[in-house]
Amino acid sequence: MSAPAPLAGIAVVEFTHMVMGPTVGHILAGLGAEVVRVEPIGGDQTRRLLGSGAGYFPMYNRGKQSICLDLKSEAGLAVARDLIAAADVLVENFRPGALDRLGLGYDACAAANPRLIYCSEKGFLPGP
Repeated sequence: MSAPAPLAGIAVVEFTHMVMGPTVGHILAGLGAEVVRVEPIGGDQTRRLLGSGAGYFPMYNRGKQSICLDLKSEAGLAVARDLIAAADVLVENFRPGALDRLGLGYDACAAANPRLIYCSEKGFLPGP
């Protein structure tokens, strides 16, 4: 018996790090979405955790595909833009403005892919 896959056919591109972002992608992949995780050249640092952190990367990134891109190069940005153009959902959890500075903020992505759902997760922002 296979698990239900209500998100089968949904393409997600994930620009995340630490816990919150990869967890969202993990849940979406578990529900059947095709998740492509964009990592820096050399891979996410959590791939190399030791001791009690050794299981972190495989736990939160199973069921996903990964690609390493240099988002500060035009070639890397071109591949990222192609992924975004084909995606249904983009998930990111970097500091406010980080993807904007790369030309991958909401306005640029929505212009290239008007049907894109852009999920921007922010865990620690200044409050009132």
